[in-house]
Amino acid sequence: MLLTRENDYAIRMLRSMRDGEKHTVKEICQAEEIPEAFAYKILKKLRRAGLIEVGRGASGGCRLNQPLEELNLYDVVTAVDEEPLIMPCLRESCSRNSGGSRCRVHTELAKIQGVLMKELRARKLSDLF
Repeated sequence: MLLTRENDYAIRMLRSMRDGEKHTVKEICQAEEIPEAFAYKILKKLRRAGLIEVGRGASGGCRLNQPLEELNLYDVVTAVDEEPLIMPCLRESCSRNSGGSRCRVHTELAKIQGVLMKELRARKLSDLF
């Protein structure tokens, strides 16, 4: 799948933190209608990617590490998943690319893949909310 439910949830979770304040997981999940168990998994990935900080304890919570103007969709998608590919064969060279000829399917899909990556990088999160 190109963009997953996990990508959608991650984007919506960041949206709920756009005010720069700390938010509990429970608050985020209620605001964005996200299952809590799934949210913890996503928050861990967002933290590992440096997009958010997570504090524990009574004064804990989650908050953005940087303004939404500095984040793009590509940052979020690759924080929770690998680079989104429209076809798995784009991860590696196509086995049909041999003997000096290029697989036309692979070649055309690679062009589309390039457009997708460019568009994800061009879309700032601040433009979405």
